[in-house]
Amino acid sequence: MPEWLVAVLWAILKATIALAFIGVNFMFLVWLERKVSARMQYRVGPYRVGKPHGWAQLFADAIKMFSKEDVMPAAADRWVWAAAPVVVFAPAVLLFVILPVGPGFGVQPDFNLGLLFLSAVSSFTLFGIFMAGWGSNNKYSLIGAMRAAAQLMAYEIPLVLAVLGVVMLAGSLSLQDIVEAQKRYWFVFPQFLGFIVFLIAAIAELNRTPFDLSEAESELVAGYFTEYSGIRWGMFMFAEYTNLFTMSAIAASLFFGGWNGPILPPVVWFLIKTYAFVLLAMWIRWTLPRIRIDQLLDLGWKFLVPVGLLNLVITGLFLV
Repeated sequence: MPEWLVAVLWAILKATIALAFIGVNFMFLVWLERKVSARMQYRVGPYRVGKPHGWAQLFADAIKMFSKEDVMPAAADRWVWAAAPVVVFAPAVLLFVILPVGPGFGVQPDFNLGLLFLSAVSSFTLFGIFMAGWGSNNKYSLIGAMRAAAQLMAYEIPLVLAVLGVVMLAGSLSLQDIVEAQKRYWFVFPQFLGFIVFLIAAIAELNRTPFDLSEAESELVAGYFTEYSGIRWGMFMFAEYTNLFTMSAIAASLFFGGWNGPILPPVVWFLIKTYAFVLLAMWIRWTLPRIRIDQLLDLGWKFLVPVGLLNLVITGLFLV
């Protein structure tokens, strides 16, 4: 068999496995968030559809979602409105390319510009959100999209500053190299300030409570996806939970040694650390109230940016 054909088949196999994992992971995270929120509110959560613990609830929800009528607003910008869910969904899947699941294991784990790819692709989500808000021709959707734009600009810079501290220590933009560099100690210890900045900025980038101002059900109905239903609405949810997993995996790789750990296989350590961050994000969502837009922007520009710059100065002095 020609070498190029083997490479193509291997790439197709890895992409298929990644897509299958993304689908199963989405259903698991939705079920997990329902159970976690229920426990925090002294409820049972999903219980009746599939026993034990309502494991089949997501299948019932999927059937309901697929069977719903796909309604397009009469005054919507047809093509922009229809393309928005795809533009939001695609970056969420593309980020899986750079995740280092194990030593040399992943879709493209040894991508030497991995963090640059991360920064570029994750920012592209904003285009989809803005397309949804603009194309819906709805004032609530447009306000949600404008909030998302302001939020992204306020938190993308601190996020990059936090990551730069890790890059300075590892001397590489590859996530694989960064995880390898943490065999002796996790970067969360010398980069604790950077980790705090990263954690806050990442939750803001994910549009999760207390930073879910672009959706804000009590103010904007559902913000930029108010006018979506059925499978198109499902694609927004799919992107949200996939981004939650991806950002958690990147946090684990940047600050907590990624797949490094004793006794257990590297893949198991990677998943343990990633889902620990997922649970942390869920705990924050169901504990803290939503803040105002002015408070959100003040936090980004007046606190996270200065702290991120201070962290870079300290890191530079440490390296000198």
